[in-house]
Amino acid sequence: MIKRDFYLNQIIDRMWDGNIKVITGIRRGGKSTLLFNLFKEYLLSTGVSENNIIEIELDKRKFYKFRDPIFLCDYVENIVKEKTNYKYYLFIDEVQFTKKVIDKESKIEVSIYDMLNELKAYSNLDCYVTGSNSKMLSSDIATEFRGRSSQIKVYPLSFEEFYSYRGGVVSEALDEYMLYGGMPGLINEPTNERKRTYLKNLYDEIYIKDLVEHAKVKRQDVLEELLDYLASAIGSLTNANKITKIINTKATSKISDDTIAKYLKHAMDAFLILEARRYDVKRKRYFDYPNKYYYSDVGLRNIRLNYRQIDLGYIMENMIFNELIRRGYAVDVGAVEDRSANHKKIKEIDFIVNNFDKKIYIQSALRINDKKKMKTELDSLKITGDFFKKIVIRNDIPTTFYDDDGIMHCRFIDFLLNKVDLF
Repeated sequence: MIKRDFYLNQIIDRMWDGNIKVITGIRRGGKSTLLFNLFKEYLLSTGVSENNIIEIELDKRKFYKFRDPIFLCDYVENIVKEKTNYKYYLFIDEVQFTKKVIDKESKIEVSIYDMLNELKAYSNLDCYVTGSNSKMLSSDIATEFRGRSSQIKVYPLSFEEFYSYRGGVVSEALDEYMLYGGMPGLINEPTNERKRTYLKNLYDEIYIKDLVEHAKVKRQDVLEELLDYLASAIGSLTNANKITKIINTKATSKISDDTIAKYLKHAMDAFLILEARRYDVKRKRYFDYPNKYYYSDVGLRNIRLNYRQIDLGYIMENMIFNELIRRGYAVDVGAVEDRSANHKKIKEIDFIVNNFDKKIYIQSALRINDKKKMKTELDSLKITGDFFKKIVIRNDIPTTFYDDDGIMHCRFIDFLLNKVDLF
């Protein structure tokens, strides 16, 4: 089993903090294993009895009855009230499968949030839930849990996690990761053909099906065109209007910007697609549009295109974005005006990375093989007009170094394996 100490330590740090621990992320991204295997194993190693761990997996048939939140609450209450001097841990997997019901006594509609808020009142119960739908478990967390929740976002395996399990020649491991990504289930697939089949089935049978059924998508053909476009355009600025025009050139019946915007949000709610907003460095404000969109896993991106566009520069940029987000940083796309030219020109900075009161600028460059390319990559960093740290992450250098302008040239592998201090 792959160790995921980065997330496990976050859970351990939040034990008995009075909050409901909400573990979110893409389906099949490792949330259940983290909670029901790794964290449970930790609890057992500290002397917690297995009888004191209440496990409810709502995506399994024998637990379907617990999708009624009142039934679930009554069941848990009967256990924790019987022995108040015992400490209990409640694990609920895929909590988005619960439904709203009418309480027979009060005639009021209640949800899983209401029941968990009620259970949280028991001082001998510590609650943990997982969910794969951010609309249910991200945007609503603060209000539905009344400010008493801790959210832990779990992403597919980082390269560091992947390599710690795979081992071997690091460059070969990187080539494999850039092709197949980090979905945890891949570790059980021994051949390239099996890996591709696994990813395709995951995409078609889990993500597309979930979006169509749970988000009530009426135009699956349009949804799939959208996902194809985003896969082929990672690292490119775009918006709903632009995507609509492109898809309408192929669609049998025309669609609206609102439909594309809604489907795009559904894809982000499912943690399949991640968004980076565009920020004006000089004016210190966000643009309304366009933005950039990345796949949460590059393997899912590649299988979506059936490996037709293995453009390593864009894949590298996608991986850098994912890694920065995974580490908990706020990441934007930068735009800075070059006022030295005869005609004012907007230049792009791949990422503006914020860590509370600290900020850095990052450019992604697969390789810099001539002076013209070097100038292109560095110019936008040099005209920001501030003294925040500037980094170029490259895949063509043997070691990390600083140049004469104080810009860090960071080796891609060093960044992925967390061997350099960004801040």
